[in-house]
Amino acid sequence: MRDSDRLVVSLAKVGLDAIAEVGGKNASLGEMIQRLEPAGVRVPGGFATTAAAYRLFIAANGLRPVLAELLDGLDADDLAALQAAGQGARERIGRAELPPPLAQAIVAAYRELSGELASGGGPAVVAVRSSATAEDLPEASFAGQQETFLHVEGEAALLEACRRCYASLFTDRAIVYRQQHGFDHLEVALSIGVQRMVRSDLASSGVMFSIDTETGFRDAVLLTAAWGLGENVVQGAVNPDEWLIFKPTLEQGFAPILSRRLGSKALRMVYADPGGGDGRAVRNEAVSPEDRRRFALSDAEALTLARWACVIERHYGERRGVPTPMDIEWAKDGLSGELFILQARPETVESRRGGAVLRSWHLEPHEAEEITSGRAIGASVCSGRARVISDPGEIARFMDGDLLVTRRTDPDWEPILKKASGVVTDQGGRTCHAAIIAREMGLTAIVGTGDGTGRIADGDTITLSCCEGDVGHVYRGAVPFRVEEQAIGDLPATRTRILMNVGNPEEAFHLASIPCDGVGLARLEFIIANHIRVHPMALLAPERVTAAADRAAIAELVAGYDAPADYYVDLLSQGMARIAAAFHPRPVILRFSDFKSNEYARLQGGAAFEPAEENPMIGWRGASRYYAPAFRAAFALECRALRRVRESMGLANVIPMVPFCRTPEEGDRVLEVMAGEGLVRGRDGLEVYVMCELPSNVIGAEAFAERFDGFSIGSNDLTQLTLGLDRDSALVADLFDERHPTVKDMIRLAIRTVRRCGRKIGICGQAPSDYPDFARFLVEEGIDSISLNPDAVVPTRIAIAAMETELDAASPAGKA
Repeated sequence: MRDSDRLVVSLAKVGLDAIAEVGGKNASLGEMIQRLEPAGVRVPGGFATTAAAYRLFIAANGLRPVLAELLDGLDADDLAALQAAGQGARERIGRAELPPPLAQAIVAAYRELSGELASGGGPAVVAVRSSATAEDLPEASFAGQQETFLHVEGEAALLEACRRCYASLFTDRAIVYRQQHGFDHLEVALSIGVQRMVRSDLASSGVMFSIDTETGFRDAVLLTAAWGLGENVVQGAVNPDEWLIFKPTLEQGFAPILSRRLGSKALRMVYADPGGGDGRAVRNEAVSPEDRRRFALSDAEALTLARWACVIERHYGERRGVPTPMDIEWAKDGLSGELFILQARPETVESRRGGAVLRSWHLEPHEAEEITSGRAIGASVCSGRARVISDPGEIARFMDGDLLVTRRTDPDWEPILKKASGVVTDQGGRTCHAAIIAREMGLTAIVGTGDGTGRIADGDTITLSCCEGDVGHVYRGAVPFRVEEQAIGDLPATRTRILMNVGNPEEAFHLASIPCDGVGLARLEFIIANHIRVHPMALLAPERVTAAADRAAIAELVAGYDAPADYYVDLLSQGMARIAAAFHPRPVILRFSDFKSNEYARLQGGAAFEPAEENPMIGWRGASRYYAPAFRAAFALECRALRRVRESMGLANVIPMVPFCRTPEEGDRVLEVMAGEGLVRGRDGLEVYVMCELPSNVIGAEAFAERFDGFSIGSNDLTQLTLGLDRDSALVADLFDERHPTVKDMIRLAIRTVRRCGRKIGICGQAPSDYPDFARFLVEEGIDSISLNPDAVVPTRIAIAAMETELDAASPAGKA
């Protein structure tokens, strides 16, 4: 029999060259079974009906002229006509019979599969999936247009599920999809994939992408997981657990989990009694509080799946000849404990998005009430009228530009989403349907709020903000915002390295698309204040925290950790790692914590450990804390976190920096404490920098250069202490000027001394971007690097390139 005449084929005998025969989904499964199982990637076996089988079914039942009459000339924007045509097509297919040769071929393949899988020789339990022959092509990549049936058992149930798959080729959403993409309804065929069911009803399942879906950052795997069968994750019915894993060092053998987030996972989809053989023998049940509070995968399993994602991405990239980030579904079998890949297809939103212009949204200062929050999808902002809708049939109430507020979405909601400017859902994570469609359509979306439909009133004006990090916020009213665009095409090279200041790890992947030479200042204070929120000593000595409210808040934060201090190290290392990974392999200078005592006191439990200082700006801060008996154990947690980032995650591009180090001898004490925690300067390439922000750092630069590998000028503190003023005091604010000749003399001396000692020196601060004359002064003095706030990186690079060209032309060598 010719391949074109085959009715049923084993998945193990097809590959990507068989898309026309078995559709993109089944071709991809066969490709992985043939090519990637030797690399350890597990895929459940099974078989597929072919396009020839579908055409035989259509011809044997005389359906082509009937379908042509229903669909020819259909206006898909006419909702009533669309629904009538779709219902008519599905009813006619539902009454049709599978021709005997096809039914016999399916049953024979099913019996063979049952014999292979069932130790007792009983019928196999299978998943029946639809795979259109126009599916997953580069220009036609939407998933979920046809139906999937889970926990199908027995020959009669399987044949009925196959007929239902054929009928699902004519769902309303599938009809609209084909018309939008220019496919002839009668030329598209449908292949049915029949795979053995992985018993994830007894374990977990989910989705992963080999790209960060919010920023397009290509070096990360985004993995989501929930208990039970995977439809809940795909459909956004649950808020799943989430891991972010760094691919380059993962493939070098490290364990680079950049972040780990516990989802609520309120529902679990499990097997139900097959009943009437409709192929929908599954049900949802509530997840116990204990299971909600634990991750649905171990870290080791998450890393295994991420490695498989790398293998799959690399293979598909080689086959297609271009980098190919992938969208992958996976499941864990609760009986065997094995992991499996259920689907893999190219990701088609972020991987194809152009990067010539960096567009960023910013809220103006406001005091609007926050109504609710959830997972931010993308980084945009929008305002409009909220429409709280429970069913897509309410489309008549929805006007162009409205904001959809609903429990969750599936492909039936797409006609409404096309009209929306934004969407808020109660359920779902970053890989749910609403999130995927929002990215494809360029919508502002906040998913998994938990209570959005209950807290947002229908008809109210609201603002959706996704520009503030991973958490998306819904505000009452129209909050003013602005959109900034910055061209980041071909930029001139500079001798002076242009670095970036980064505070929020959640913005790091987005900021990494701005051309720069690395990070000149990453502050731990942001991570501690906004993510950890607890004073480190309150975790090490909880008995000293007397306030009941603080004790309760801390207990809630550290729940699930074996020791409270593990919470601090875990979140701190994740924040460090996310910034380091975003800019890898470029250097990331990470400054140890530099809170003042009044700032530390504001953290949960902090009041019990902090002194009341008259002038904390020049008090117990920076290096003096790190070796002090009252704080040394807390600094050790920072060292543990940094060691985890470098040694366990493989992110050796991190360079720690010591702030406010008053004397060389104090530097020795800090380096000794670091060495005691396993961070030995010079070992495994570890460099240690010091802030140059005190007159003593400048005057004693030679001694400091014997102890440290580089310097970063902190112009704010250096100006404060050179001019003898408190930069927090409004009374002397008019005297603060880093361009004062005395301050410039200090900077000049620092640059010249450090360079003479063979060390690197840079500056981190806003002044070089605000004052071109100050930037020129730094370039003339030969500073190695300038670290800037993100919005100043591109214009300052251009300006400094011009300065360097001008200075070169004016030099004796240039004139010659």
